[in-house]
Order: sequence, then C-alpha cells, then structure tokens
Amino acid sequence: MIDSFAKLLLRVSVGGMMLPHGINKIQNGIEFIKKVMTSSGLPEFFAYGIFVGEVVAPLLLIIGYKTKWAAYIVSFNIFVAVMLVHSGDIFKLTKYGAWAIETQMFYIIAGLVIAFLGAGRFSVDKQ
Repeated sequence: MIDSFAKLLLRVSVGGMMLPHGINKIQNGIEFIKKVMTSSGLPEFFAYGIFVGEVVAPLLLIIGYKTKWAAYIVSFNIFVAVMLVHSGDIFKLTKYGAWAIETQMFYIIAGLVIAFLGAGRFSVDKQ
C-alpha cells in the first residue's frame, strides 16, 4: 500500500512540476525551441514535440495512464534539452556549488525511476 502511495506521489510530483513548463510554452510560444532545433540542424517541426514532453506526458503521469511510456518521454524530452541547450553546463557548478544541470538530471532520473517502478495501484493503468 505504501509503495503505491509513494509511486503516486512521485508521478504527481514529476508531472505536476513539468506541466507548467508546457503550459508556459502554450501561452508564450515555442519560437526559442524552433531556433534551437534549426541551429542544431534539426527540422523546425521537431520543436512541436515539446508539447508531448511537457504537456501530454506530464498529464499522463499525473493520472497514471501509459505511465512507463510517459515517463520515458519526459526523460527523453529533458535529455534532448540538455544536449541542445545545456550541454555547456554538464561539467559546471553554480556559484553555490550545485551541479548546473541538477534540475534537468532530476527530471531525467525521476522519469526513469517511474518507468522502472511502474504506475502503482493508484493509477488509471491499474483500474
């Protein structure tokens, strides 16, 4: 029982913290993401994948539907962001001594943990 509650807490926390990033992009556009994609030699339309990684997948995590896939998508989304935008920070520390990409790594690792553990009992997947 407690492990299912812990899985619920993890899913809702990760999905709930990622979702506002996607909402922001819905409200303010993804021009920056398009520029990053094209400057990296990728097609501009790949930028629209951000909505899957920051809106659809977090919502799926929150409700616990297709949880493993949603978790992998969140992790992959952030991995791509690290490679395209934060790669220069991988070996840097902030002025406070924290790893410069620790937030991004939190999302990558938490997504993988959710994918490995599964949704738990309190999820649409288990109903």
